[in-house]
Amino acid sequence: MGIKQISVFLDNTTGRLSEVTKALAAAQINLRAISIADTADFGILRLIVDKTDKAIDALNASGFTTRQTDVVAVELEDKPGSLAKLMDLFQQSQVNIEYLYASLEGQIGKAVVIFKIKDHEKALKILSDNNLKMADNF
Repeated sequence: MGIKQISVFLDNTTGRLSEVTKALAAAQINLRAISIADTADFGILRLIVDKTDKAIDALNASGFTTRQTDVVAVELEDKPGSLAKLMDLFQQSQVNIEYLYASLEGQIGKAVVIFKIKDHEKALKILSDNNLKMADNF
């Protein structure tokens, strides 16, 4: 189980993020989570959307370079310490987290944390063995 993340490679110039959001809006794509990391020259926009394949088509048609990646989305209670407990579990299991970002879910009191993990299958097993709820969409 897991979800698909879209990475969009952007020149670090004014208006590029606006162009991405306009392309997605025109294709009737709903953003569920978003993160951006940048350097002086370029940025990597990471997206979780409601219609992954359609979003990739729309972005590619608009001239953007995209990549699709498997990530793990874990539903946590939106309260202090929830993420710390999960991070401790990953540390004890020696799970290597490449990056993470979060999104508030539609349910009150819930958050979804999206992880890019080096050993995807190992992480899925650990989460399942510990009865943590994974989202396949949100």
